[in-house]
Amino acid sequence: MKQKQTLFTAKHLKKHFPNDDACLEWVKTHRYPDGIACMNCKKITKHHKIKNRPVYECDRCGHQVSPLAGTIFHKSTTPLTVWFDAIHEMTTTRTGFSAKSLQRKHGMTYKTAWRMFKQIRTLLNENDGILKNEVEVDETYIGGVHHDGRHGRGADGKTAVIGIAERQGKITTKVVTDTSSYTVIPLINKHVFPKAVVYTDEYKSYIPISKFGYKHETVNHRKDEWVKGNCHTNTIEGFWSLVKRGIDGCYHAVSPKYLQSYLNEYQFRYNHRLEECPMFLTVLDQIDRV
Repeated sequence: MKQKQTLFTAKHLKKHFPNDDACLEWVKTHRYPDGIACMNCKKITKHHKIKNRPVYECDRCGHQVSPLAGTIFHKSTTPLTVWFDAIHEMTTTRTGFSAKSLQRKHGMTYKTAWRMFKQIRTLLNENDGILKNEVEVDETYIGGVHHDGRHGRGADGKTAVIGIAERQGKITTKVVTDTSSYTVIPLINKHVFPKAVVYTDEYKSYIPISKFGYKHETVNHRKDEWVKGNCHTNTIEGFWSLVKRGIDGCYHAVSPKYLQSYLNEYQFRYNHRLEECPMFLTVLDQIDRV
């Protein structure tokens, strides 16, 4: 059984990564756990750090290596301590941490803060897994504004999203152009194990699900039917509630162009919520996934 995640607090962050050299040393050890293989010497050799540069030099031939190359930190002039803090803020929040907040915290430009979070979110895409057992599928609409200022399903400029949630497991989300069967069914076939039980509401796009070998059960929300035996969509709807509260309260608005990356952020935190390893360290382990 999964255990609740071990906390990695701001105090831990300051203790383990007090300065840029400590951050750089972690990156070097992460990328070269057995030592740096010098391209000139054709073997693993001792390297020392060059003063005032994020570079290590071979003690034998002088060949230089930058551990930051090929990571989200490459060519960035922002201190590594600020990068690590941004990752920590993103992974320890529940509803989100905005670029504006990072700007105020570190006295940087909004453009720099926004670009940092954009880079970090590239590490959080986990939409390739297969969901099994009992799975809930639901569509929602994010963004858009009514003429009277309200948000939601009937708003202009709304963006459709499909969510698939494995009970007691992970969630995958996808921004879509529409919620027709031609869009929904291929996503289910891609992400749901063929022998899974699929729970949905009465939306017509879900009607063909059983034709593809799934056991399909529905609840009729139009008739105020929310739970029927073991059939409900409360898991995925709870996730939608978390996402919408976070976007409205923290980010206020997200353009359709970048909505998937924000969904990936919420999805990543949800999917790793029960792991014993702190989420901050889980993200750090993926810094070279660019």
